[in-house]
Amino acid sequence: MPELPEVETVKRTLNTLITGKTIERVTVSLPRIVRRPDDPLLFAALLEGQTVQNIERSGKFLRFNLDGWVIVSHLRMEGRYGVYSSSDPVEKHTHVIFHFTDGTELRYRDVRQFGTMDLLPAGEEFAGAPLLKLGLEPLVPEFTADALEAKLAGKKTRLKTVLLNQEVVAGIGNIYVDETLFRAGLHPERPANSLSREELERLHKCIVDILNEAVEAGGSSVKSYVNGQGESGSFQDQHRIYGRKGQPCHNCGTPIERMVVGGRGTHYCPTCQQPHQGGQGA
Repeated sequence: MPELPEVETVKRTLNTLITGKTIERVTVSLPRIVRRPDDPLLFAALLEGQTVQNIERSGKFLRFNLDGWVIVSHLRMEGRYGVYSSSDPVEKHTHVIFHFTDGTELRYRDVRQFGTMDLLPAGEEFAGAPLLKLGLEPLVPEFTADALEAKLAGKKTRLKTVLLNQEVVAGIGNIYVDETLFRAGLHPERPANSLSREELERLHKCIVDILNEAVEAGGSSVKSYVNGQGESGSFQDQHRIYGRKGQPCHNCGTPIERMVVGGRGTHYCPTCQQPHQGGQGA
């Protein structure tokens, strides 16, 4: 599933490609992608004549800001957007096409068919689902160590599970939690409320650093992820822990181990990430 860096990269790419374009019509070939309104014909009708003002991101969600509406889109497992000429062949599994007045198209393709789109009146997109309960946005100045500490306070749940909770920190998924905890020298099964202030500040810094580095690299192309221009990211080349089971730790040489935490495959170094102490960071 695309995480914050991948969605941020798609957002930036699409901003350069479709901002200012006006929607002539919309084709929906898989109705269940559109959750609101529940009538895909109404969805299409409401979007006719709307101009794309910009695209923003909230956690793992894209927000297409139009004249009077906002499309809130989640890519789920393998959803992807691409900009094409109307004369280009339409690929299999393309479920929604936004036809622009200049002859170009924004196409949404989703092999797994799990992606969602919600069309909401502008100004109301944060008043209810799916954005209402999103947690801290980690790439803004308001994301401080104090803010993170407040979110973790009282939570005895395992640290990885808490960080994957989108109501705590929005946008971080399996890859970047593993990478962050390794760099911070924290065991994924540590109770979230057991961190010292120094450990918490280190965790905060590692979250911000890892995500910014991944954004600069265009995200991680582990499976099918590409940006709006069909380009892959490169942060997977910088992974120090994720997907490296059995390979030597870059810090100490201990073989990387994998376990399941909260139903998610989890990579960690048993030497650098001790269960009951914070380590020295990576």
